[in-house]
Amino acid sequence: METSTVQSAMMSSPIEVVRRLLANALNEDVVHELVSPTATYVSLCYSNQDLKKIMPYAGVWDSKGPDAIIYTFKTVNTIWKSEAFEIESIFGEGENVAVFGRFTYRSTVLGKAYTSPFAVHAKVQDGKVVYMLFMEDTFGTGATFAKDGKMTYEVEKGKEFEIVAPEA
Repeated sequence: METSTVQSAMMSSPIEVVRRLLANALNEDVVHELVSPTATYVSLCYSNQDLKKIMPYAGVWDSKGPDAIIYTFKTVNTIWKSEAFEIESIFGEGENVAVFGRFTYRSTVLGKAYTSPFAVHAKVQDGKVVYMLFMEDTFGTGATFAKDGKMTYEVEKGKEFEIVAPEA
């Protein structure tokens, strides 16, 4: 096999497709190139209406293709300033790709920063992402929008504790 053919095949491996997508999530042309028009994108949860008030892109975007990913990353880039995004490990088998890393976002309104781990599960078929699940520490990232107040929790019977909204 010629070198150019080998390089071309390597560039379109599922791992490289996902790596390129994450590196270019704000570039609509690249997202359209790498994501199937009928791809399903799951962001943070399957369904959580309270979380959706804070992060409107949260939930299942069934068969919405590139538009779901573009909307998500544009919204994220509007409500937070990305200070770091690092892939720590990426691997795959067949069509499945797993990505683990960390990012630091700072809320644009309150100026609060948080570093969160993230995980991605993607499926790539014929060089296109057909499914992508993106998870993060939504408790921590959501806290960057907490303006004031406290919440009381009871995880074990009779053992309550409070979490106060962090300062900027």
